[in-house]
Amino acid sequence: MNTPRPPRRKANPKATQPKPSRPAAQAAAKPPAALPNPPPPAPAAPCRNPLDMRFHAAVARATMSISPVALLLATVDWAAHLAGSPGKRLELVSLAQEHLRRITEYAGSVAFASPGFPALRCIAPPAQDKRFADPAWQGWPFNVMHQSFLLAEEWWQAATTGIAGVSPHHEHVVSFAARQLLDVFSPGNYLATNPVVLQRTASAAGLNLLNGLGNLTDDAARLLTGQPPAGAEAFAVGRDVAVTPGRVVLRTRLMELIQYAPTTGEVRPEPVLIVPAWIMKYYILDLSPHNSLVRYLVGQGFTVFCISWKNPGSDEAGMGMDDYLQLGLFAALDAINAIVPGRQVHAAGYCLGGTLLAIANAAMARDGDDRLASMTLFCAQTDFTEPGELALFIDEGEVSLLEAQMAETGYLSAGQMAGAFQLLRSYDLLWSRMVGEYLMGERAPMNDLMAWNADTTRLPARMHSQYLRQLFLNDALSEGRYLVGGRPVSLSDLDTPSYCVGTVTDHVAPWRSVHKLHYLTSVELRFVLTSGGHNAGIVTPPGQPRRHFQVLDRPAGENYIAPDEWLALAPRHEGSWWPDWSAWLAAHSDAPVAPPPMGTASHPALGDAPGTYVLEK
Repeated sequence: MNTPRPPRRKANPKATQPKPSRPAAQAAAKPPAALPNPPPPAPAAPCRNPLDMRFHAAVARATMSISPVALLLATVDWAAHLAGSPGKRLELVSLAQEHLRRITEYAGSVAFASPGFPALRCIAPPAQDKRFADPAWQGWPFNVMHQSFLLAEEWWQAATTGIAGVSPHHEHVVSFAARQLLDVFSPGNYLATNPVVLQRTASAAGLNLLNGLGNLTDDAARLLTGQPPAGAEAFAVGRDVAVTPGRVVLRTRLMELIQYAPTTGEVRPEPVLIVPAWIMKYYILDLSPHNSLVRYLVGQGFTVFCISWKNPGSDEAGMGMDDYLQLGLFAALDAINAIVPGRQVHAAGYCLGGTLLAIANAAMARDGDDRLASMTLFCAQTDFTEPGELALFIDEGEVSLLEAQMAETGYLSAGQMAGAFQLLRSYDLLWSRMVGEYLMGERAPMNDLMAWNADTTRLPARMHSQYLRQLFLNDALSEGRYLVGGRPVSLSDLDTPSYCVGTVTDHVAPWRSVHKLHYLTSVELRFVLTSGGHNAGIVTPPGQPRRHFQVLDRPAGENYIAPDEWLALAPRHEGSWWPDWSAWLAAHSDAPVAPPPMGTASHPALGDAPGTYVLEK
């Protein structure tokens, strides 16, 4: 179990002389002392028979990369322990009888309800459940239908949780699977049992169903031909999105580095490097001009650089995490040091890019490389012991199937990733869309964030296997066992002021998991919790309605603040967190100076932004 690290205070003076390149910094560093008990490295993927690999790949294709063995083990664990828990079974029988009594009384009360004698209350849906919010669901017989369904959900939740002896992972898998199966039978998903759809069908004389059939046919054709979803053509990269002016000043096998043109007469001397995740295209941070974090930073007087990752294919199958570190982040830092010499860099990482940045920062602290002025993490995990519902799809069985399938193609396809995320948010991404577009006949209006989400990427086989095994399965980073250059790195070595952002409804990097950075390092840390999810919470420009955030500083060397305590202490602010981050960066920067050149002789402009890698399909 992780415990808070002891307070550490390290000097991190502003750079006044040109910083050495990474090799020079490593050469100047003192040779590492031998560890008396070095941490064991994270286990590697097991060697497997080629026939087994082909068989496992076929299973993965047939099951959407969901391991039937893992699901069977979870079910057997749950069923066996439930069978051996007579008291729990009696509780479930009693709960079923109670539900039968409640729904019977409810049905009788609604049958005789009148303005003077309202119906009894049966069960209220959770606050975030909007499936049955329309008043039409209060009419007969739809009120009894949806109340029966909610009672069934409550019973199955009780039946799949709280059974002594079941492993936590298996409990989560079984409970999740039960919810997914129940969602299939929700009365809101079908024409005959959805009063809202029936009312629309009657008022539109069935035209909604005709429109829905057209939407279904169009979606099927686009899926078969590999076209983007309807409306995405209005958000072309380089024309409508990713239009902040800039130049590509570096290209490696894995990334292009974009330097954005200044729009202010003076800029902060410390440039900002943005490291997005390569699980997605970089321009989520440079969407439409009004939605662009990059444009906002440039307008606030910062020199901004951003990595645009290559969309890998079979040729990049052998590229691993170290390649993304060396050919990505460190190569970008070297180029920035040449263009803006003698200045430290504010580095910001998003999601997987933030995890990579934390790894790089720890390695730099270990090696005496102080080129970073600060570190900012957006929805980035550094401790993977509680990664949320995404962990349902990450155990040894699931990873082995993914590895077998990736061995055939050399990469993880976008479709495989999309399937997992759809299951995590099945109502929002699947059922509500089917009802809205195919039964109601209404197309959800496309926006820049939705179009970006459809512009999918792939992940190299070796990198993805290392990422899942070393970080998710073995939690090597937070436990000081992650190797960079053959030697372990520790987040307790970090000595740069840090700004960390979590989002309230994040299904990819839950904010409590992101918050764990508090006990992995004792540096100055400003933590922000903003409304929204993994993407919408980050793309929150000033002026957007119904946005708010909480923020609290933890000074360097101070005690650990647990998540619930943090939530109670952190003051709430209305609006976007972007101005708060901009002010924090300014406070950790020197006085403004003239803008640096756009590239140098050693790093000439290779083309205009957004570059070429972002256009790869």
